[in-house]
Amino acid sequence: MAERTRSLIHLPETVLKGQPFEVRVTLGHPMENGLRPDGFGNVVPRSLVTRFECKLGEALVCSVDLHPAIAANPYLSFWVRADMPGTLAFEWLGDNSFSHRETRTIRPT
Repeated sequence: MAERTRSLIHLPETVLKGQPFEVRVTLGHPMENGLRPDGFGNVVPRSLVTRFECKLGEALVCSVDLHPAIAANPYLSFWVRADMPGTLAFEWLGDNSFSHRETRTIRPT
C-alpha cells in the first residue's frame, strides 16, 4: 500500500528584499518506528522521514536530520532571507526510498 503524504508550507504573502521571513512546513506522514505490533501481532514495518532539506535556487538554506524519536507529522520552522526572485525547493527523504518534493516561487519586493 502506498503511503499517503501531504505537506503544508506556510510562507508570508509578501517577502521583502534582504529581510528574513519565516517558513513553516509540516509533513503528514505516519512515522512508524518499526516496534509497534498491528492488530494481528505482526510488527508494523519502520517508515520514518529521516531528512529534510530546503534550497533557494541551488543554495541550501536549511537541512535537518530527523531521528526515530520525532513525532508523526513533523513540523519545522526556520527563517530565510532572499535578495532576488527564486524558487524554494522542499524535500523530505526517508526509509523505503520515501521522497516527497514541493516547490514555491518567491518574488521579493
